[in-house]
Amino acid sequence: MSHNSEFIIHPGKLSLNDLNNIYKNKFSKFSLNKESKYFIDASVKNVQDLFSQKEVKAVYGVNTGFGKLANTRIQESDLSILQHNLVMSHCTGVGNLLDNNLVKLIAIIKVASLGRGYSGVRYELLESLLNLINHEYYPCIPTKGSVGASGDLAPLAHLVSPLIGVGYVRKNDQVITAIEALKECNIEKFELQPLEGLSLLNGTQVSTALALKGLFKIQDVFEAALVAGAMSVEALNGKLEPFDSRIHELRGHKGQMVVAEKIKCLLNEKNQSSEDHNSGKVQDPYSLRCQPQVMGACLDQINSIANILEIEANAVTNNPISFSDTKEFISGGNFHAEPVAFAADILAIVCSEIASLSERRISLMVDSNFSGLPPFLVNNSGLNSGFMIAQVTAAALVSENKSRSFPCSVDSIPTSANQEDHVSMATHAANRLSEMSDNSSYVIAIELLSAAQAMDLKNGFQASNKIKKVYQEIRNLVPFYEKDRYFADDIEKVKNYIFQNSFLNFY
Repeated sequence: MSHNSEFIIHPGKLSLNDLNNIYKNKFSKFSLNKESKYFIDASVKNVQDLFSQKEVKAVYGVNTGFGKLANTRIQESDLSILQHNLVMSHCTGVGNLLDNNLVKLIAIIKVASLGRGYSGVRYELLESLLNLINHEYYPCIPTKGSVGASGDLAPLAHLVSPLIGVGYVRKNDQVITAIEALKECNIEKFELQPLEGLSLLNGTQVSTALALKGLFKIQDVFEAALVAGAMSVEALNGKLEPFDSRIHELRGHKGQMVVAEKIKCLLNEKNQSSEDHNSGKVQDPYSLRCQPQVMGACLDQINSIANILEIEANAVTNNPISFSDTKEFISGGNFHAEPVAFAADILAIVCSEIASLSERRISLMVDSNFSGLPPFLVNNSGLNSGFMIAQVTAAALVSENKSRSFPCSVDSIPTSANQEDHVSMATHAANRLSEMSDNSSYVIAIELLSAAQAMDLKNGFQASNKIKKVYQEIRNLVPFYEKDRYFADDIEKVKNYIFQNSFLNFY
């Protein structure tokens, strides 16, 4: 797929593959499909028609205050100011800025949600947000400040504030004012109409994009971990019986069967009759033998969460929702990001378990009593420490991930003077995933390096062609560990390789 290609947004029809390609910068231009304009215009008219009635009823966020101030009626002459003030007051985010690719994904998901025509936001406003993104002016969105209900209010305020000439954008890592960006993109700043500010701010798009980013990275780590696990079985003369499909069919979990088949595929040419193979062993430790059970459970959760996040990325999550066909405005709670919070919490556990299993295999390889190889995978041990502290690094990262795996969704805290008395914490839950997946990728990198080293130390190892291919890829990046050297750069190279290359190519 060409980076020069255009992506046309069809609201409600974003696929997981679309979202992945958007985040990974596969498109250079975005536009909203013309068919959605009819539904968007009808939704805007529904708001306008509200004021043509003889007695204008109170509609939350249209002619009332917000949150605890929902019962405060606002004069019609102040309705545009109300929406402007809402965006201004909600720009309270703090911390480091979200990366540009993530901001792009948030913007596209937001446009897709509002583009379904239930939000009362003008087509031209959505086009202008896309115009900024197309010119690579990315609104500056601080990382922290959302509790995941009533939507991602603060970060979404930072996303849309440039459209009213407020705040900052980033282009080529340079931060400039929103006014400068609008001028360079030939965009007139907007005076928000009734409901527009609220619809722009309500929603789960930041939480969802953060969770999607975590999902995409964890999927890469998962595939690398399967390959690393198979390579470790090879390096440690592990038994193949645990990957026999008959075992896994009897249990019936799809992920377990898939993982067993993938590992068996990687090892399918292994010489089971070699003299030293499985010498004296009846069973292998769990970290080798139970990979289908543990990684299969992880895969089932990853696939389930992918489905949840795909649904959420296409959802209408603002409040109130404008139903133009029945001329209604219905207040609800679609902005509550509990589905995203649960998904992110489970992904955190999955990410932690992938690394935990990998670290145990590293430990087996550096233990000469188990592996039969030189202590800590280096010749002249004692003078050389070899992989001793690389395993310590892996242990440290695994421990950090464990401590970050506590579910955020159970940590609700009331806001808005107890009007919003239960929140999801989805944004916090999802934001940790990227760093956790980085931690896990370093652990997998250390395992890949350990397994390659173990193979070299076996002197003329026999392996399947697929494992040899993995081994050669690692050796193309990092040479054999002959004696102690500065090792951090080697780990970094293989970690980057995990995210830059598809490990699916090895099957």
